[in-house]
Amino acid sequence: MIQVKTWEQDPGLNDHPSGGMLINVSIPDPEVLNLPIQIVHPSPAPVPGDYAPGTAAFRYWAGLTFLYRGITYWKSLLPEFSWQQDIGAVLPVNLEAGENFNAYYSRVDGLNFYYGNAGHQTVYAGESADIVCHELGHAILDIIRPALFDTAYLEAAAFHESFGDMSALLSGLQVQSLRQSVLQDTSGILYSSSRLSKLAEQMGWAIRQVYPDAVEKDCLRNAVNKFFYQKTDLLPGSGPASVLSKEAHSFSRVFTAAFFEGLAAMFRLGDGSEAHLQEVSIAMGKVLIGGIRIADVVPAFFSQVAAGMVAVAKQEFDGIGYDQCLRGAFVKHGILDTAVPMQPFLKHVSHLMAFNIMPAHELSTLRLSVSEFELGVDTILVHANSGDNFFAMAFNGEAPKAPALAAKEFLKQIVSTGKLKPISEQTNMFPVKETYTHELRKEGEDYMLKRIRIDCFGH
Repeated sequence: MIQVKTWEQDPGLNDHPSGGMLINVSIPDPEVLNLPIQIVHPSPAPVPGDYAPGTAAFRYWAGLTFLYRGITYWKSLLPEFSWQQDIGAVLPVNLEAGENFNAYYSRVDGLNFYYGNAGHQTVYAGESADIVCHELGHAILDIIRPALFDTAYLEAAAFHESFGDMSALLSGLQVQSLRQSVLQDTSGILYSSSRLSKLAEQMGWAIRQVYPDAVEKDCLRNAVNKFFYQKTDLLPGSGPASVLSKEAHSFSRVFTAAFFEGLAAMFRLGDGSEAHLQEVSIAMGKVLIGGIRIADVVPAFFSQVAAGMVAVAKQEFDGIGYDQCLRGAFVKHGILDTAVPMQPFLKHVSHLMAFNIMPAHELSTLRLSVSEFELGVDTILVHANSGDNFFAMAFNGEAPKAPALAAKEFLKQIVSTGKLKPISEQTNMFPVKETYTHELRKEGEDYMLKRIRIDCFGH
């Protein structure tokens, strides 16, 4: 084992770029660690040591400890752990990818973390456990449900962002000192704004220097919030952090808050110790993975996962009450409806689990007419799926949104926010800008909407 210094969670604290907690951690020697990752930059690895924050060597070992933290947690819940097939056996990680307030996951070049200058200070995305474990979360979800990567639904994209934040929360709860301090600071009321719920304080501060209202006042996003699920038709395409919008990072906050409130309710059923908090975090990881695996990929994806999680909690932890904790939290945030009976879905899940039946991993395709977007083609193909839509939320008696309408809404969102790479740039002469998340890829006689990357901040 080797000893290295790292951040407990984030270099920043509340609305300040500094003040984070430094801790010493022991990890296996990298030569025997055998993590399925490779830090491609900086390279080669510095000699292990007690490096000061602000040095390249400190950032290297901090990044590695965060990856070790997150991968160790998720591998314990995914026995057959292997990256999405396009990645291969080893996930590349670039801790200094270039200058920008961003980070992203891609099936081509793995995890990339940028840095930027704000207020005479250089802020590195890869120096925050929250950001590293968030981006790692995208890669983990790509293991669990790879079809979500290309799905042309707003809720699928928003869920990917929520899963990243859930990954940061759950990975953080594997650190004993953080569990202890959070329980002390919140008097055991876990669903309180705290160092745990406030994600990426330092990067949030840096972005506020340029875009004052784009993020929370004391962090990037907070898992404790009052946002309530709404139909995306009623939401603006973007907006300040105080407003819920259909932009993926913004809309993700609804599911993240419900998840975190459900986790807090589960914790209240135990003895209130930090050891119990870790046990609950592991149980929640199992429930989350199970709920994702049995959810149909439909426009109302949040409700599908939520109902799946309630059903899995009932099946796997019957008698404890976790299912009621989760259902209450999802109802409170508008993702599930008390008028929707759960019993038919519970029977459905029991059947699926008994016979190890899971929804199809591959999605069907839809042809969309897109002439109004002036993309250079009249129609495109998108990855979408109608599914069975067991628990889509109903609003004012309206039927769930049709897949084609949901896919077109998604396309409009990425076009209007400059996230779609134009067909005119589909040559090697044009590098793929890190601001592009999608492209129209030529497949036979058609163009297919494909995702390039999942970026971190949406700016």
